[in-house]
This record gives sequence, C-alpha cells and structure tokens, in this order.
Amino acid sequence: MRKHVVAGNWKMNNDIPQTEALIQDLKRHAKTSEVEVMIAPSATNLWHASELLKGSDIEVIAQNMHFAENGAFTGEISASMLKSVGVKTVILGHSERRAYYNETDKSLSKKVNSALDNGMTIVFCFGEELQDRKADMHQSVVKDQIQSALFHLDASAFKNIILAYEPVWAIGTGETASPDQAQEMHHFIRNTLVNQYNQSVADDVSILYGGSVKPSNAKEIFSKQDVDGGLIGGAALNAEDFFAIVNAIS
Repeated sequence: MRKHVVAGNWKMNNDIPQTEALIQDLKRHAKTSEVEVMIAPSATNLWHASELLKGSDIEVIAQNMHFAENGAFTGEISASMLKSVGVKTVILGHSERRAYYNETDKSLSKKVNSALDNGMTIVFCFGEELQDRKADMHQSVVKDQIQSALFHLDASAFKNIILAYEPVWAIGTGETASPDQAQEMHHFIRNTLVNQYNQSVADDVSILYGGSVKPSNAKEIFSKQDVDGGLIGGAALNAEDFFAIVNAIS
C-alpha cells in the first residue's frame, strides 16, 4: 500500500544558524495524520540537520547527487557520501536541475541506477512546461520523462521510488494546477505504470504533487484519489506553514 509523504525542498536557502532555527521550529509541531515528513536542506547542512533530528520522525534527505561513486567531479557528491552522513533518500530530476544544469533523462537514468545500487530511496521529479500544456502535450512529455529515466528498471525497484509530478509552470510562480488538473495527471501517471508494469506497482507507488502548494490549497489537492502528498518549496521554509500542509493530509 502506498504511503503519504510531504517533503520540503529548502533549495539554496538557510545557513547553519538558520537551519538550526527552522529545525527547532519544526520540532515544536506535531503530525496529526499518518504521513512521512522529509526535509531537504542544502548539502553543507545535511549532517548537522541529521544530528539535530536524531530520534525525530522527520527524515533529512538530499537535493541532488552524482551518478559516480568517486572521481574527478569537482563540487559533486556521491551516494556513499550522502549515506555516510545519515542520508538515505535523494531528490533527482527537479525542474531547476533540468533547466539550469542541463540534466537530461539519460543522465538522470544513471543517477537513478547509482542511488538504487546504494540502497537509497529516490524522489524522482518530472513535469511539463507551460508551452507543453498549452499545446496539449503535457501527458506525452510526462510519459517520455518517466519512460526514458525509469522504465529500464525492474518492477521491484519501484519499492524505493517516490514520484513527484511538478508542472514547471506552477513552481515559484504562484500558479497552481487545479486539484482536478493534478488528479488528472496523477491518474495518467498511475495508468502509465500499469501499462508498463502492472496494477500492483501502480497502486503501491506514492505520487506527490509539487507546484506552489500552500496551507490554503493543500487540503483540496491532497483530497484527490491519486495525490499522495506534496513536494513543497517556499512554504517549507516556514515551520507553521509546512506543518499546516503536512496536517492537511487526512
């Protein structure tokens, strides 16, 4: 059975004192439902955040990793390095990584393989841009992204994969896909998994929505049958807002 997940992507925000302050604020809040809570601080703060949250039910995850185990890749971080500081889950394929760092489905496929080989869980992101939706190509774009990066995997690999649909036009813009638009795409994604694998794989995979989720819209979005939680950006930087979103899952 699939699980509910709310993951906060802090992006390039918060130095050490700010990280400490936000984590202390987060620890003052409590979950009111069965949901897995994750936060993704910057790489420099992963170890410290993990130490601060020891014994907590908030998991610290990474925003990115390299596909290689080691080597001449200046500025990069490997799966084994993440694991050495207590991180077992990584976000891959975020739209900003695709847009600003030219990540492709081919390169992401290599990262996926490396993460799985190291026993990590993946939050795999994908989604269409505004021109794709206007051209009524949003479903084909999303299908191509999933197929190119993930469909070389055996069905069993999806036990360690969380999918995150993020319409690029709704990230950091204040625009949000309507709850019905989110449900339509999440249902399409699940059917795509049925067609490639089987109903069991599709039923067990958590699919998160990521695109300007706020306390004011979270409950309606999360109420949709195929929406299993959210990948949260800006609202994750405020503990009260973040937990309002976490607790919007019933």
